[in-house]
Amino acid sequence: MINPQASTRKKVNVRRMTIISLLSAISIMLSMIPLGYIQIGPLAITTMCIPVMIGGIIEGPMVGMVVGLIFGLTSMFRGMAGMAGVTGFVFINPLVSVLPRIFIGLVSYYSFKLSMKIIKNTYVSGLIAGGMASITNTVGVLGMIYVLYAAEYAKALGQSAGTAKALLMGIATTNGIAEALGGALVVSAVVVVLKKSKI
Repeated sequence: MINPQASTRKKVNVRRMTIISLLSAISIMLSMIPLGYIQIGPLAITTMCIPVMIGGIIEGPMVGMVVGLIFGLTSMFRGMAGMAGVTGFVFINPLVSVLPRIFIGLVSYYSFKLSMKIIKNTYVSGLIAGGMASITNTVGVLGMIYVLYAAEYAKALGQSAGTAKALLMGIATTNGIAEALGGALVVSAVVVVLKKSKI
């Protein structure tokens, strides 16, 4: 006799693996085209957070964290391959390139869940979750750069070591705001569609 619980669990696991594979494939594809990392001089605005956020919100923190790991590994590869500009050396360190990206999926899931409890609106909760997860990426990456490479990072951009803090704050407010707004709008729209279709 087939155990219904075991059958349901198997279906959930297959579905989860399928979504991880799909979102990971999208992340890898984005990393290979200019849309994934929009390079503006030495800086890059990334859309790579979006699959991570969607995975976290739709399928839970574990899926989001796995897709975030893929994002982080592509970022590390870009640093190693010299594709990330003059400051790319910082992304060779997984504490900069990988660790903050794993937390994107975690933050997107819990901020969406909490927002839904309070607001009970999928679109607004998606906006909040997308914004919070994007800020997590910005603060995590730039924070680790400041802690580990502040002086070297500033020098790579032709600035003195003493300007590192102001330099990173400037990047956080320009790149960070653009990424947070873009990510929030796209993620909220996608989440509304996916939640309605109950994929």
